[in-house]
Amino acid sequence: MKPTPKSQPDLAPILAFGAHPDDIEFGCGGVIAYETSAGRGAHFVICSRGEAGTNGTPAKRTAEAKKSAKILGATVEFVDLDGDAHLDVTAAHAIKLAGVIRRIKPGFVLAPTPVENQHPDHAHLGQLVRNAARLARYGGVKEIADPAVHAIDQLFFYAVTPEGEPPGTLPVVFDVSASKIIATWTSAMKAHASQAATRKYVDLQLARARVRGLQAGVEHAIALFPNDPLVIHSLISLKRSARAF
Repeated sequence: MKPTPKSQPDLAPILAFGAHPDDIEFGCGGVIAYETSAGRGAHFVICSRGEAGTNGTPAKRTAEAKKSAKILGATVEFVDLDGDAHLDVTAAHAIKLAGVIRRIKPGFVLAPTPVENQHPDHAHLGQLVRNAARLARYGGVKEIADPAVHAIDQLFFYAVTPEGEPPGTLPVVFDVSASKIIATWTSAMKAHASQAATRKYVDLQLARARVRGLQAGVEHAIALFPNDPLVIHSLISLKRSARAF
């Protein structure tokens, strides 16, 4: 049986996709930590086990991903597509991921940006999730006749690396400054110990969040890039822009 994220009845869960076992944590783990601390369920879908990575075996990286997801209060599953460094954008893969969206019924979906100048699996998964979010709404897709169609509220992209940030796209700046959130996020990233062997990935992500936060007038922040324009019903909830200089 597939795991199901637990959340407050009025909060649809977040569904986060990662091409590799550490992508979600490094790219948007602080966002997940904040949302789960507020009572929202979160579910991770990881589309490889890091088979092509320089450090860590697939078994070790799978175990690290499960440990990290637990720290963040999320459930996790692995969806086999083409394998690490072999992910292609195909209709079959998009339909498979659309089936996951229908099963989890998330409000918000997070995925790597489809920017080309990064690990190709990141860019390809971003395209696949964007396609899947559309296909999940279509009742005539015969491969996923059940469960029922589902329309998400919003698709947000996250950038695993600075190179993955879409040029010229204004982000939604998510404040993750609370010490508890930073601590949880840091612990989740450190759970991927095999990846710290040759690169200071945790330091990089915290430094990115620190710079983004300073630019926005807070301590730490993570950029999310909306796939579609955001709809608001009042200007009351918009406090200020993310410009502190």
